[in-house]
Order: sequence, then structure tokens, then C-alpha cells
Amino acid sequence: MSSIVRSALFVPATRPERIHKALATGADVVIVDFEDAVAESLKVEARDNLERFLRDNPEARVHVRINGALHAQHLDDLAICRRHAGVAGVLLPKAESARQVERTAECGKPVWPIIESALGLLRLEDIARAKGVERLSFGALDLGLDLGLASGTAAAERILDQARYAILLQSRLAELAEPLDSVFPDFQDSEGLARHTAEIRDMGFGGRLCIHPKQVDVVHATLMPSERELDWARRVMDGFAKGDAVFVVDGQMVDMPVIGRARRLLARAGQA
Repeated sequence: MSSIVRSALFVPATRPERIHKALATGADVVIVDFEDAVAESLKVEARDNLERFLRDNPEARVHVRINGALHAQHLDDLAICRRHAGVAGVLLPKAESARQVERTAECGKPVWPIIESALGLLRLEDIARAKGVERLSFGALDLGLDLGLASGTAAAERILDQARYAILLQSRLAELAEPLDSVFPDFQDSEGLARHTAEIRDMGFGGRLCIHPKQVDVVHATLMPSERELDWARRVMDGFAKGDAVFVVDGQMVDMPVIGRARRLLARAGQA
């Protein structure tokens, strides 16, 4: 299990000057994007930009969203990830099979498959158990398009919540790190982002993909347990440390599932 990731911020590889700025936002992970944010005619330039950045900043650590397994630039994207210690992980978009994931993992970096199609969702169990997978995510817009959903509607969210359940279930069964939710497209709507992040937090997601630096602080604040929750969690762990098999906190019996929740709250706050 890797460290907690609350925010994973995309930055286009065509704007290398933004990589430093992204790293300074406090995002847990910065993802340099070779895929959706890069025009076809600029794919080679995007790789060159990242290679130059990593050479000039050997201490930097980033993840890379490469082009999908069927894209002409896929193997060249993997080659740069293999060459550089500064690439800490690889996001595989449009993941649709365990074999695609395992070929990606041959670059020697942890893989985050992104589920963006009906076929990827159908094969999710195999993808989650593929060698090299660290955590799962999904692309709500692409998945919704493939399924014919009316993006942004309550009906579409009901279907996407079923995809979230499947991702949570397979992440747990495969003992992966907590999954990340899809991007929240309206980066001007901080209140909407906070509401939606609270929902996916309560569903069990560890965090989410972000498309703008201003989203990072909102996501972190929403995912942080309240002082009341942390005080409760500390008292639960204090009671557990005394060695009692069963004890009471705030009038409620505490057993192992409750201890597990307390431990998870403290871990989310960096106090475990």
C-alpha cells in the first residue's frame, strides 16, 4: 500500500513552465499529461519537454499520463518513463485489459489504470489484479460518453456511482491503494467541488484527479477529518493502546471495526 494520495493534479506537457508551479501547489501527486491535453502534432514535443525538465530538475518526482495502449506514441511514452527516475508512476488511460496494464508495468513504474470505457469496466477485476497496479481511477466523461449518458445529470451520476462501487470493490479485493475519483470539470465551482468531494470521501475514495491548481486546497480541506472526528479517533486509539478487548467511548462500545475507522481518520490527517 502506497502513501495516501488526496489530490493528483494534471499539467500539460506542452506547458513545461507549469510543472514547477504544479509541484508548488501542495498537490500530493503532479501528473504530466501526454494524452488528452496534448494535440497529436505536439506529442513528440511534449516528451522532449518532460525529458528536459527531468534532466534539469533531478530531484523532482512526477507521474505521467501516457497515451493509451493502442496509440502510436504509446511505446515511446513508455520509453521515457523507463529512462527517468523522476517518473514515479504511470497513468494508463482507456485501460481495457490486464495485458495492457502488464505491458505498461514493464517500464518499471507503478501503474494507475484509468477506466474510461464499458469494456474496461467489464474487465475491471482482471485489470485490478494485473501485475504492477498500484491504484485505480476512472474518467467520468469518457466513460459516460461510451455508455451514452447525459453528462452532468442526476441519472448519469446514478450510473457512474455503480462504476465507483465496482472500482472500490475491486480495489479492496486486490488490496490496492485507495482509488481516485474522476476530475470535477468546473474548476470555478469550489462549492460544487467540495460537495462532490465530500460524497466520494464518504463512499471510500481516497481523493481525486484535479485539473486546476485552485482545486487542490478545496480537495484537501474537504478530505481532512474535523477536529471533533480527530479527537474521537485519538480517544479510541488511546483506549485500544491500554489493551482492553472492548471499551466505551462517548457511550458507544468500541470493537475492531470502530478502531479501524479511527485509525483511518488519523491516517488521513497524517497522524497515524
